[in-house]
Amino acid sequence: MGLLNRLDDPYEGGGIVLGKVEELLNWGRSKSDWYLHFGLACCAIEFMAMNASHFDFMRFGTIPRTSPRQADFIMVTGTVTFKMAERIKILYEQMAEPKYVISVGSCSNSGGPYWEHGYHVLKGVDRIIPVDVYIPGCPPRPEAFEEGMMQLQKKINQQAIFNKRKRIELEDSTKDESNKES
Repeated sequence: MGLLNRLDDPYEGGGIVLGKVEELLNWGRSKSDWYLHFGLACCAIEFMAMNASHFDFMRFGTIPRTSPRQADFIMVTGTVTFKMAERIKILYEQMAEPKYVISVGSCSNSGGPYWEHGYHVLKGVDRIIPVDVYIPGCPPRPEAFEEGMMQLQKKINQQAIFNKRKRIELEDSTKDESNKES
């Protein structure tokens, strides 16, 4: 009877935690994301408030990194010019899989107020790299940053790790078979 009681409430009294390996890995990955902040304009200034003690962005388990090789996601904040677009793409390519992108603010999402008359402004960072979460605003409030981070954590929690590997193995095996036939 003692074991059955523990299954109902696994956290009380040194109980057992049951779950799939994939769910446990996703839970750990979603609660310990390291990010590379690519701040370009006023949204980057607003992000400073997000890292201050009042909003405490690190309570989500996020830690800023200075190297793309150590980051799980990149946060692009501000106006993306064509010159900077090349650098963002290079940084994105240097990140290890799985990698994610959060686009912050109107300028990063769609070019902002500069898109119509600015010849030098990219009309959204999603034209060069795939974006997972968009945070709207000009500049967005810190609460919007929090909501965006929760959306990214939800996406990571629902990701299929092992099925992705099976799919890649199947693709590789079909490529090998087609190469043998040629």
